[in-house]
Amino acid sequence: MKKTTTAIAATLAALALGSSALATMELQKEYKAKDTKANCASCHTEKMPKKDKADLNDLGKKVKDAKGADGKIDWTKVPAPAAK
Repeated sequence: MKKTTTAIAATLAALALGSSALATMELQKEYKAKDTKANCASCHTEKMPKKDKADLNDLGKKVKDAKGADGKIDWTKVPAPAAK
């Protein structure tokens, strides 16, 4: 019984931590309000990143640093896109 409880708790913790690190469509929609030309490559080094290998560029690292404990992004800490 104790092993089952421990296994369930570990699984739930892994899911919670793993899913909070992923960029979601909601996150992309929030950023698109700042930059209408935003896409995956705006924050990632690859145009179409894989879930298990998603390297971040400088902007992606700033977005990750602006993420609070509650999982929400403080967009005031993320620089506005440069005008082109």
